[in-house]
Amino acid sequence: MTKHSASQTTWSDRLRAVTPLELAGIPTGSTPGAIDKEAGEELFDGSARSLAKLQEKLFAASLFGGERSVLIVLQGMDTAGKGGVVKRVAGSVDPQGIAHHAFKKPTEEELAHPFLWRIEKQLPAAGHIGVFDRSHYEDVLVPRVHGSLSAEAITERYAQINAFEKTLTDSGTTVLKVFLHLGRDEQKNRLLRRLDRSDKHWKFNPGDVDDRALWPRFQEAYEAAFAATNTAWAPWHVVPADRKWYSSLAVQQLLEEALTAMDLEWPEADYDVDEQRARLLAT
Repeated sequence: MTKHSASQTTWSDRLRAVTPLELAGIPTGSTPGAIDKEAGEELFDGSARSLAKLQEKLFAASLFGGERSVLIVLQGMDTAGKGGVVKRVAGSVDPQGIAHHAFKKPTEEELAHPFLWRIEKQLPAAGHIGVFDRSHYEDVLVPRVHGSLSAEAITERYAQINAFEKTLTDSGTTVLKVFLHLGRDEQKNRLLRRLDRSDKHWKFNPGDVDDRALWPRFQEAYEAAFAATNTAWAPWHVVPADRKWYSSLAVQQLLEEALTAMDLEWPEADYDVDEQRARLLAT
């Protein structure tokens, strides 16, 4: 499989959410843009090398005053594969340029602050690729599903999120939002596999079974969040997630496109290269 040319559809175009969105109309087992697993793995391996160079350019630029960074926001139902995507995609780049944070249920301290407080503390520094495994979107999804906030309060949070992400992009952070679209049957299979293996029991949470009963509400909550926060500066992308090889490939390609669009250059040396070569040869 070859990379797309300027005249072909980009991964961002292919996977970008179009609102209003009905998740039920998007097959969770599809592989848009990939012919098959073998071709997808070939593309993934080839892109890993170019992605590593792009990430190095981003990091190097920050050492010389560059202010650009990337924030990947990964959302999805339990077992959607967020951790696996992070492991595969981030595994091909220098770990010192990656900032990963998995957001759990807010602590008492976090609940005592505005909901974006804990998010702001984990934003990537200049030159880094930040990855949020779950994010500030949990603070509109969960309250909507469980009815813990009023509709007016959730709408206000949508507005705060949009303003927050606009501030990030204006300051040099590319925000890449990805929803891993997992099928309900596939989730059941993945949960059963965790129960079948003693070395995976630690990953199983009985609460995941409770949430399955609320599946339609979660789908509606995601659709509402997309409708309210699918902005020009931070658009959503919907990645079918039943096939793990595909979801990793899609996120990798979206990240590579985002970094390529930055038109990164190697920073110029702030010293005389010839002079330093001569000094070195004289030693």
